[in-house]
Amino acid sequence: MTDTRPVLLTGISGFIAKRIAYDLLQKGYHVRGSLRSMDRADEVRAAVQDPGDNRLTFVELDLTLDAGWDAAVTGCQAIMHTASPFPLASPKNEEDLIRPAVDGTRRALKAARLAGVNRIVLTSSMVAILYAERPAGYAATAADWTDVGHRTASAYIKSKTLAEQAAWDFVKRNPEVQLTTVNPGLVCGTPMDNRFGTSLELIQRVMSGKDPMLPDIPVPIVDLEDVSALHIMALERPDTIGQRIMATDEVLRMPAIGALLAATYPKRKIATKPAPRFLLKALAMFDTSLRTALPQVGLPMQIDTRATTEGLGYSFVPAATSVKRSAEAVIANA
Repeated sequence: MTDTRPVLLTGISGFIAKRIAYDLLQKGYHVRGSLRSMDRADEVRAAVQDPGDNRLTFVELDLTLDAGWDAAVTGCQAIMHTASPFPLASPKNEEDLIRPAVDGTRRALKAARLAGVNRIVLTSSMVAILYAERPAGYAATAADWTDVGHRTASAYIKSKTLAEQAAWDFVKRNPEVQLTTVNPGLVCGTPMDNRFGTSLELIQRVMSGKDPMLPDIPVPIVDLEDVSALHIMALERPDTIGQRIMATDEVLRMPAIGALLAATYPKRKIATKPAPRFLLKALAMFDTSLRTALPQVGLPMQIDTRATTEGLGYSFVPAATSVKRSAEAVIANA
């Protein structure tokens, strides 16, 4: 790398961001990572294998506060904005998710514009694309948007959709800003450490055998390795500017995920059968994560990622491989 200006990587302690930080450092980039608390700096250094040559530094930022953003962005070559809340269950007040996601994105973009940093890569989500009334057999593309009024739109789905829309609205008002979004599905794969949070909790729950049956919901799967690689591709390739990069290999339904893991670990009691809706409704009274998923039961879902695979020439880790990697990580960290 000849450009020694750092890439500001927000939310560097996150599951996705740790892998991005590792890959950036491996490629010779300087990385300035944001943390809500400096108490986690050593954890990140260990996870990303800090080379100890001062190419990894930290700043303290909060999505909900203005303090520190201008200084954090100053002198950077680009921003990768990955920071956003991601709970498995919806909070009592959906604004507790929506406001940090939307306002944090606006803060990052505003600070970048004021500092003259025009290259932005934003971590969005497939949930900002997939949930709307569509014809039978329709395969969603990057041109599609989630309808935040749709019956399936949880607080998290709304937060990611509205945050990405806020980013593109900002670009319309400030055309000098060069934005690319990366829209991952459920990120599986091998985490950088044992702090993998919500991303692997779904696989962890299936592996635990807690549920005798599984809800028939669609899950778009992508490997952590691919999500990081696509962020860096977005940073390095000018032809991605203005694009939404769909980051998903395949949509697997929950019973199929159960069947895959049951075949891989035959000694474990892993559910493979779809749960009837009446049972899910009853269980959802006591399980907030099931309550969040209930509107998606039976939902058809097809995707068309040719813009990524053919347009950008990218090959994904197979979804089944990624799920198995997640299971291995769950077992290793049990």
